[in-house]
Amino acid sequence: MKILVLSWEFPPRIIGGIARHVAELYPEIVQLGHDVHLITLEFSNTPKFEIVEGIKIYRISIPPNDNFFEWINNMNDVMRITAENLIHNIGTFDIIHAHDWLVADSAISLKHRFKIPLIATIHATEYGRHNGIHNETHAYIAHKEGILVYESWRVIVCSKYMRHEINRALGCPWDKIDVVYNGIRPEKKRRSPNFNCEEFRRKFAGDDEKIIYYVGRMTYEKGIHILLNAAPKIIQALERKVKFVIIGGGNTNYIKDLAHHLEIWDRCYFTGFMSDEDLNLFQTVADCAVFPSLYEPFGIVALESFASRVPVVVSDTGGLPEVVRHGQTGLVTQTNNPDSLAWGILEMLKNPDYAQLLVNNAYDDLSKRFQWSKLAEQTVAVYELILHQRQLTTW
Repeated sequence: MKILVLSWEFPPRIIGGIARHVAELYPEIVQLGHDVHLITLEFSNTPKFEIVEGIKIYRISIPPNDNFFEWINNMNDVMRITAENLIHNIGTFDIIHAHDWLVADSAISLKHRFKIPLIATIHATEYGRHNGIHNETHAYIAHKEGILVYESWRVIVCSKYMRHEINRALGCPWDKIDVVYNGIRPEKKRRSPNFNCEEFRRKFAGDDEKIIYYVGRMTYEKGIHILLNAAPKIIQALERKVKFVIIGGGNTNYIKDLAHHLEIWDRCYFTGFMSDEDLNLFQTVADCAVFPSLYEPFGIVALESFASRVPVVVSDTGGLPEVVRHGQTGLVTQTNNPDSLAWGILEMLKNPDYAQLLVNNAYDDLSKRFQWSKLAEQTVAVYELILHQRQLTTW
């Protein structure tokens, strides 16, 4: 089948988890014999058109705008026009697949103009990110999410938790929602035989120091402040032989201020943005990965830690307990509880044999539940269901 994908991010433009999801899912769908065309935004000097692992990529340019919502409207206008021109040149598509509300307007317009079934993947909701709708901005985004869900033939989410959330928060019928987990390519975490582990590790910590790390966006919902509030207990238990490495770009001022206030600044290392190449190496030399989110629809970062063979400690929010099975592939601690988080981290670091057992189980779980080839088959099965129903429908 011929599939049109709309996504506002695709590597090397990486804002959140959508970019990696899209970049790793669709090559597998191409391998299944399908024709995938993706419209996304340009980034730096990326070409306007290229084929990446079989995906035909069309990148559009949008002028900067201080008003984010006006900028999104402009993006959708250009996406729609680009898709219309594409359909004029190469013919129509069997399916339009939209990723999140940011591309909703263009996706819905194309659906109605060309009578092409629309499917949406909802990666997160505004309701979930803020534990409710509290202002006009939240309401605007939630409205866009609701329209996209309503206009879609079916909706894919990344966890059972998210199925409940969009059913509750967006009023999406339960039987319209399909759960397809995110996946990972574990091979990208393999080190070369010439990699000097000790020398690379010394960039972040001393030889006698344990490395505990967080990687992700610097937003409140990610719970980085919970990790820092747990840090004093961990530092005391490990006799200060520990470094907390916080990886990610964006505004870290409030987190740095907290580190100063807690008097743990000398035990913290804020790296800022880290390239994928360095991150893949770093994760293989760390001692514990921690994701203390207050809201997390899935948690691809946990899979990346599985693939890096590093012990994982998470909070019991959102989809994280589905990804990290407590006492089997990692440890799940109480959300927004620094004492519980400290317990989980110390349990990992003080019991290396137990931690290694969890690491081995977690790595094995990747091929069982999070293999992109299997997830692509599940996605295509949803497409085929839609096409079958489309044939029985007069539009």
